[in-house]
Amino acid sequence: MSADLTISGTDIPGLLIVDLPLHADARGWFKENWQRTKMIALGLPDFTPVQHNVAHNADRGVTRGVHAEPWDKLVSVISGRIFGAWVDLRDGETFGRTVTAELGPERAVFVPRGVGNAYQTLTTNTAYSYLVN
Repeated sequence: MSADLTISGTDIPGLLIVDLPLHADARGWFKENWQRTKMIALGLPDFTPVQHNVAHNADRGVTRGVHAEPWDKLVSVISGRIFGAWVDLRDGETFGRTVTAELGPERAVFVPRGVGNAYQTLTTNTAYSYLVN
């Protein structure tokens, strides 16, 4: 769990890992899942999301196959944990390059258009969130 909001690059150009601070107490936790000004200042593109989607997965082991829509998205986990995989499907020297990571509420991933996104749930009752432009 990061104490500070940080954004890191990956082996896929434009695919960014976002470590989100969780503020926890006896009641649970709170996080800023999307904070435009702070995230842009740290290098996230100003992708102007216009839609917020949530997928709930009741069972552990649910796999959502590779999706590569023609938009950018910021994916995160609201509850539970996932094993995520991203593959560069864009023409060029990084075509086919993959990145994997485990995500929980403390981490998000910015996925640029043309990069495939897939995940498998590691826990029951996993809620997966994504902002899209």
